[in-house]
Amino acid sequence: MTAPLTVVTVGAGYFAGFHVDGWARNPDTALVGLADLDTGKAGRLLADKLGPGHSVRIDADTGALLAAVRPDIIDIAAPPPAHLALIRQALDTGARAIICQKPFCGSRAEARAAVRLIRASGKLVVVHENFRFQPWYRTIRDEIAAGRVGELYQVGFRLRPGDGQGPEAYLSRQPYFQKMPRFLIHETAVHWIDTFRFLMGEPDSVFADLRRLNPAIAGEDAGLLLFRYADGRRAVFDGNRLVDHAAANTRFTMGECLVEGSAGVMALDGDGTLRFRPAGGRDWQRIGSGYPTDGFGGDSVFALQKHVSDHLL
Repeated sequence: MTAPLTVVTVGAGYFAGFHVDGWARNPDTALVGLADLDTGKAGRLLADKLGPGHSVRIDADTGALLAAVRPDIIDIAAPPPAHLALIRQALDTGARAIICQKPFCGSRAEARAAVRLIRASGKLVVVHENFRFQPWYRTIRDEIAAGRVGELYQVGFRLRPGDGQGPEAYLSRQPYFQKMPRFLIHETAVHWIDTFRFLMGEPDSVFADLRRLNPAIAGEDAGLLLFRYADGRRAVFDGNRLVDHAAANTRFTMGECLVEGSAGVMALDGDGTLRFRPAGGRDWQRIGSGYPTDGFGGDSVFALQKHVSDHLL
């Protein structure tokens, strides 16, 4: 049976592999095209994720590919400097939805220009912010709503992937990281900016103290970010890409999270295990674990994509 929704992904870099894998496993979508200036790289990605004999069309010209296959969903997985032009191009098609990877565009000015174009078009454009789809944050949100920690005081996350040391940092996976003029917040902490919003709502004010530790990169790679709420709640992001944490895969959760309230504390470790300790107690109760290890971050890319396809259907 033919899947009801067709998809074209733009970009064939490291993270685009998770996009391709997710669309291929979604029973409601069919990946029909992959655009990248390097068609050889696109071919290798498809062969790795889909195997030989796939029917996905490859093209270096995104416009030509979109015109030829007319997809229902256009999935932009290219780096931020390409976003505005690709969004403009995608808005001129008959696609029902456009998904654009984070960080959204290369600058605030470009992001605002993109938003103006999107609003004028009336089309659905989704920022691919997949961390709020990680299953442990879904569990944490449900537990907060159910009153597990009582009155919520603070949510804190310690980013410790341990992948940012030395002159070769990031080169094997996402080499453009080294050249981003603003790195920690724009590329990485934006995940927890969105996750804090998902868990706690919009903050009243924000404070950041950032620094660069690795001289091989252009932007900041360590620092603190504080969200302040009028009712006294706080969210704290403590990020350092050079230091690791105890986990079989330090990129699974990327670090450790504490959710603190009047009735107790929830703690997420680097292996994706979520525990609760009631106020005054010494023993931890496991409340969440066994999350998917396929894909990225508890299969959060697939979950975001399925959310979009479910919405369209």
